[in-house]
Amino acid sequence: MPASRRSFIRQTATLLGSFALHQNFASAFPGIPVPQDPGDDFWWQIRQAYAASPNIINLNNGGVCPPPRATLDALDYYNRMCAEAPSYYMWRILDQDREPLRENLAALAGAGADEIAINRNATEALNTIIFGLNLKAGDEVVLSRYDYPNMMNAWMQREKRDGIRLVWVDLDLPSDNEDYLVNAFTSKFTDKTRLVHLTHIINWNGQILPVRKIADQAHKRGAEVLVDAAHSFAVLDYKIPDLGCDYWGTSLHKFLCGPFGSGMMWIRKDKISGIWPLLSNDVPDSDNIRKFESLGTRSFPTEMAIGYSLDLHNFIGSQRKQERLHFLKNYWMERVRDVRGIQFFTHPQPEWSCAIGNFGLQGLKASDINQQLFEKWKIHSVSIDREKINGVRITPNVYTTTDELDKLVRAIQSIATAQKG
Repeated sequence: MPASRRSFIRQTATLLGSFALHQNFASAFPGIPVPQDPGDDFWWQIRQAYAASPNIINLNNGGVCPPPRATLDALDYYNRMCAEAPSYYMWRILDQDREPLRENLAALAGAGADEIAINRNATEALNTIIFGLNLKAGDEVVLSRYDYPNMMNAWMQREKRDGIRLVWVDLDLPSDNEDYLVNAFTSKFTDKTRLVHLTHIINWNGQILPVRKIADQAHKRGAEVLVDAAHSFAVLDYKIPDLGCDYWGTSLHKFLCGPFGSGMMWIRKDKISGIWPLLSNDVPDSDNIRKFESLGTRSFPTEMAIGYSLDLHNFIGSQRKQERLHFLKNYWMERVRDVRGIQFFTHPQPEWSCAIGNFGLQGLKASDINQQLFEKWKIHSVSIDREKINGVRITPNVYTTTDELDKLVRAIQSIATAQKG
């Protein structure tokens, strides 16, 4: 092992798991270089920073990710602080700290702080926009049947209540054909299209959509673009303006590994005044992004603890994290590629997928495979039965080890062998 790597690991081994409260994470490591190609030793130390179970192999990080230990410490600290004098610490102290957090999140997102609202999850962020848009009967919204159910339900509620028309896109996935994916959406555009709803990474199988190409075509037709980034933020190394969208929402308790029930919404500055807040505000047509944060009493400790997850993400680095997640996804997929009867619902190339992989076995229901993985191997995953996908979704995170994925490989091989008889 190179001396520089040994030095890095020695100096960070204890710090990562016990990082103290409220200081910039990078400043806690003065003069400690992060190796450009850190290898498994580096990632083993990163694992120690997370509150990840050593007894269950959690491969459903696409649902909710475990937060860093520092984030849990922060939650406990701020909860105890608030409990001592709630109205003082919540409204006079912590309420002011939302602004530095907003700035730090905006920096990662490549956006202006005056375009970022902090809320509870992607559903709240996207529903705020869906129900806040000024749409009327006959206006068309283009969306996919692979979008997240909470978003589809929101649009169907608007259809039922307001008489807008939903235009559904059917997709054959996985796909590495950019022209096909773009045309699947643009072929649905008409002079009545007012908005296109795009899921950046489809949560069922990890398909990455060419959002920018579709958004550019939508704008040429005078339509706006809303992006569901629940599975792309803190996964892919990008900035929100790169997508060319008008509206965007994510959950921070997914791959940013923030506290449960934390999320973020972005609206392009010149669009803010045209969106009605989901909850009431005294100036609902203002261009102040904070009008969307009139939530009443909420969890200030949850908001404050987001910063510690953000610090760890920034310490790892967005590009390094994306590369690691893609490596882990392909690590297990490549090792079961020759298993008899296996079918992949995820494309292996980095342009079309990153962390999420999905597989099925001929003759077995996804739910049966998923059940066997946990009962026999203590591997926690999730079965997906959506449209043309019937498989098990496997989603590692940066704390996942290759030893754990080796166990997954053996499990898949064993289940397939038993099925073959």
